[in-house]
Parts: sequence; structure tokens; C-alpha cells
Amino acid sequence: MWCLNIELRNGQAYSEHSERAASRIGSGLLYVLAAYIVVGALWSLWTRHVEAFSLSGLIVALLAMLTMTFLARRKIVIARQLGSRAMRADTAESITCGWLSLVVVVGLLADLMLGAWWVDAVTSLAIVGFVVKEAREAWNGEDCCDHD
Repeated sequence: MWCLNIELRNGQAYSEHSERAASRIGSGLLYVLAAYIVVGALWSLWTRHVEAFSLSGLIVALLAMLTMTFLARRKIVIARQLGSRAMRADTAESITCGWLSLVVVVGLLADLMLGAWWVDAVTSLAIVGFVVKEAREAWNGEDCCDHD
């Protein structure tokens, strides 16, 4: 929104600068998210900590999965139309949220049915590669959405 507002007020030249800044901010947030996922997963594995199963938690995670999937699909369309690296980075955050919601669902069900307390942490770590790749692309300013 910030980039679009600047472009409307000041024209294309300012827009490129703000797009680059917004893309770098999004990249930084993705790197922070990746670090948070790693630290959280490693802490859970180290302490053997798992959240207790709750039906309400399962329902919220399922709703988040559906909502984030819909939101990410809409954002990727907009990112392509605008050619916006910043919007693409924001899309990656929504995609990650959807995947993390899936991880919560799988982790809750695995713990409930199998007593596999570690599934949530291990599957969370699997997402980190995607997050770091998207963060690197946003930071380097690679062309938006060509590979989606």
C-alpha cells in the first residue's frame, strides 16, 4: 500500500525506490520469520514441549489454512499484475502462514493419535528453506513472479 501511495503521489521514479525499500523490508521480515521458526522448533525438540490437543485449536488452524491459501492466491495475482517484488514478499509471508497452519494441524493430530510430539517441530523446519529462498529473492530484487 505504501508503494502504491507513493507512486500515485510522486510518479514512477519514486515508486521504484519505494518498491525496492518495501521489498527489502519484506525480505528482512521473512528472515526474522525463518529464524523464529528455527528457534521455536529447536526449543520444542530440546524441551519436548508440545501444545495439548484442543478442538478449538484444530478448528482455528484449519480456518487459518483455508484463509491464508485464499489470501496468498489473491496476493500472487496482484503481485503479477503490478510486477511488485514487495507484494511477492508479502505473498510469501501469507504462504508461510498457511503452511505453518498445516503443520499445526498435522502436529496436533499426530500427537493425539500417535503420541508423536516431535512432528510439529520437524515439519516446521521443512518450511524454512522456502522462507529463506523467498527472503533472498526479495532482498536481491529478483524479478517478481516469473517462476511461480
